[in-house]
Amino acid sequence: MNITIKYLNENVKRLEYIDGKSDWIDLRSAQRVELKAGEFKLIHLGVAMQLPVGYEAHIAPRSSTFKNFGIIQANSVGIVDCSYCGDNDWWYFPAIAMRDTVIEAGDRICQFRIMENQPHIDFTEVSLLSNPDRGGIGSTGKN
Repeated sequence: MNITIKYLNENVKRLEYIDGKSDWIDLRSAQRVELKAGEFKLIHLGVAMQLPVGYEAHIAPRSSTFKNFGIIQANSVGIVDCSYCGDNDWWYFPAIAMRDTVIEAGDRICQFRIMENQPHIDFTEVSLLSNPDRGGIGSTGKN
């Protein structure tokens, strides 16, 4: 698969796989960001892409993001669809700071992978599902 990518400037580190560790690709902050506890900011990731038709990108924090920077992703997971592909359709990380923090340009804060779009689904309404109940929400692991 080939993806066309535009970088914010020559200082943004080019995307790469971390060989042998994961098929997710790390994204970095494109600029230095200072956040106070409770503050929200869209952190520029320095890239815009033209994804192939029928595909989307899923963006999630790295496992160390909260530990290292004290930020969480405001929308839990970001979805970039293939129509978000113009010159000004930059990728951002919507961060909420849980503590005062500084993120330097080039710090790895999130990761993404490319996924095929969900196929078209038709829904059939019924009044009874006719399957055994598992016990409702939160029931897994109860004795």
